[in-house]
Amino acid sequence: MTTRRALLAAPLALPAFARAAAAQDAWPNRSVAVLLGYPPGGVTDFAARAVTERMGRALNQTMVVENRPGAATAVANTAAAQARPDGYTLLMGTSTLAINPALQPNLTPRDPQQELTPIGTVFRTAFVLHVHPSLPVRNTAELIAYAKANPGKLNFGSSGTGAVNHLCLELFRAQAGIDVVHVPYRGGAAGLIDLRAGRIQGMFNAVQEALPVVREGATRGLAISSKERATAMPELPPIADVLPGFDGVFWQGLFGPAGLPAPIVTRASAALREATTDPDLIARMAAQGVALVPGDADALRRMLAEETVMWGRLIREQNIRPE
Repeated sequence: MTTRRALLAAPLALPAFARAAAAQDAWPNRSVAVLLGYPPGGVTDFAARAVTERMGRALNQTMVVENRPGAATAVANTAAAQARPDGYTLLMGTSTLAINPALQPNLTPRDPQQELTPIGTVFRTAFVLHVHPSLPVRNTAELIAYAKANPGKLNFGSSGTGAVNHLCLELFRAQAGIDVVHVPYRGGAAGLIDLRAGRIQGMFNAVQEALPVVREGATRGLAISSKERATAMPELPPIADVLPGFDGVFWQGLFGPAGLPAPIVTRASAALREATTDPDLIARMAAQGVALVPGDADALRRMLAEETVMWGRLIREQNIRPE
């Protein structure tokens, strides 16, 4: 009897399967929402809009960036993770996906590696290690030596506890073996004001934030936080030249909900690659201190996994707690 029922049901199931396959093949046949956990303005928003606009042209469909800031990007991350895996709700995820599980494990998604589907990488942007000109140092080695000679006397700002530039400071402090005081601000702009005024002595800032103040001489650039030099500030050597293996960057990648069908991942990834290899877009982003990084789903999956381990270990070892 069971076998007979299964045989009778099979013809009914086939059309549903065929419809699902056809829907995947036709994707996208309407506009795609791309969630972003940051407010309008700023390089993250700029990059998301520029890249999705270029993707939309490749897919011959509209892609709409929806800003959903809040809870250390968890509002957008959670909404994307809980969306239907049909390709019409995607996420421009960032480094916070690798940081939140250790820093704020109560935030969802608790396991982004399992609750999201990687599609491809978008960009990496490094941080400039810069100091107030009154500090008698001109490179990373001199800063480390000065800090060791003056333990606890240097104040370094960040845009907030657990922000990537704060974690870069903690990584620098741990690898260099120095004692400097962390001063968290509510955003990088407030910290830059105090750095310019000499109320703090140093800070890690994104290239696009540090570039103008370094160029005008208000601060002195010492090094870049990525393993490679930044196109916008090629004169700055990597910290890794002094502290081998040092690499702290902010990144962005495109994700979908868990269970996103492979044909949709493949098509979205191909469109993303067209965007991140577009010469005009590369030049526009480079002017903002941002390096577009063409990479497929596997590249994004590896990066998320590696940084989850790296930042998680640092957060636990340094006992970092959210504000």
